[in-house]
Order: sequence, then C-alpha cells, then structure tokens
Amino acid sequence: MASFPAQPSYPSNVQLPRTLQRPPYAEVPRQNILAVAPELGDVAIEYVRRGLRVQANQMLAGISALSPSHLPPSMPRSQLYHTTSLTIPLRPTQHAISYPTHMLALSKPSSNDTSVTLVPTHAVVIASQCASLPRATASVTLPVLSLSFLYTHSVANLLSALLPAVPSNFLSTLTSHQALRGTLASGPALHSLSAHLMSSAPGLSALTGVAQRIAAVWRNAVALGIHDPELWDCLDLAWEVVLGAMNLGAGAH
Repeated sequence: MASFPAQPSYPSNVQLPRTLQRPPYAEVPRQNILAVAPELGDVAIEYVRRGLRVQANQMLAGISALSPSHLPPSMPRSQLYHTTSLTIPLRPTQHAISYPTHMLALSKPSSNDTSVTLVPTHAVVIASQCASLPRATASVTLPVLSLSFLYTHSVANLLSALLPAVPSNFLSTLTSHQALRGTLASGPALHSLSAHLMSSAPGLSALTGVAQRIAAVWRNAVALGIHDPELWDCLDLAWEVVLGAMNLGAGAH
C-alpha cells in the first residue's frame, strides 16, 4: 500500500480544471497501419484492435524476453538519427511469444536532456490506436508513461497506476466498461474512493502529486490521439476522486 507523509495544510487557493477536456475524435490514418503491417491493409481497424487484445500476453512476454543486460535504457540524442537497428540477445522461453518490432525514443517536453529513453514496443499496437502519432519518426516528445494499457486495456491496472492505494475489493469490481461508468455515476462510490485517497495521501502536496500524475497521462493521450473510451472514463474517474479528496481535505480544515 502506497503512503505519503502527512501534510496538514490545505490552502484554498489551488485551482485545477473541473474536468479533463477530451480532444475531438480522430480515426487512426489507414496509412499508419499500412506502414507497419501491410497485410492488415484491408482489415477494419476495430478488428485489428480486437485481435491485438487477444495477443497482448504474447506481445508483453516478447518484451520481457529481451535480455535486460543488453537492452539500453537510453541513447544520446546525437546518435538517434544515425541508428537504424539494435541487436539485443533474447532470453530462452518455452512459450509462444511475439517479439517487439520497434524501439520508441521518448523525451520529456521542454527538456534539455541530451539523451532519450528507449522503450521496446510493437509498432502495430501504437499505429492502430494513436491517431496523432507521426507515421515515420525516430523520436516522440511525450510525458514518459508506461504503454502497457495499449496492450492489456486493463482499467484496474491503469487506475492503480493513477491513484495510490485503491482498495483491492473495488478494483475487483471493474470487470467491464459498464462497471466503470457505473462508478462514475455513483455519488456514494466516488465519495468513498475520495475519502480513501485522502487518508492514503494526506495533505495538499501529496494530492497535488496525484493530480499531476493523472494530468501527465491526459497529456499523453491527447498528444498521441488515443480515443479509447475506457481510457478516458478511467481518467475521468481518477480526476473526480482526486478533486473529491482535495475538497474533503479542505473541508476538514
């Protein structure tokens, strides 16, 4: 269970947007799919996404099979445009797996860092879900965020990454998109989650950190052009909970 040191102060002058605005819907360009998987050129993108969900475990196993000792976590920017491939040894496995096809080069916005973070991924996963991702690029400027949701689409895992110490008995109820939306529409459920968050991350400083984490994921989704309804409803739920926790904390003081 995550916990934070107590911060007794809840100033009243902190201002956050009431909601996280969703960008206008944009479909993934067909040429993005063709560029990485020509054999899927005639397949409806929704069917491509459904097929990828079935293969999620195999693809994640493929990423895990890369030898960590030979997988560079970063690369100097100066080498980025001169490197077209990387040779990485594989760890033996007895299971059917799907190895990653590309490395994402990630950098933080407005960063002066001289290196980029390298993240192995499957190009078709990114191309089929990110409408705003350039079709041919060596690096992407994004808030660094785990891309596991694009593989698993696990709302419970994403919510656990956004909010500290979410009750496990609540996470076990998130078995469908309908359950997620039901929580969003339930005042008592939101109040209970907010109260739990306030006790797990007491004080404005800790709660502001949670809000910043959620906002970083929101910026990521906007920058990539991800229009997954479950992702956006999960962000809405996390945002409602953290704002509720701040209001509860301010009212108690």
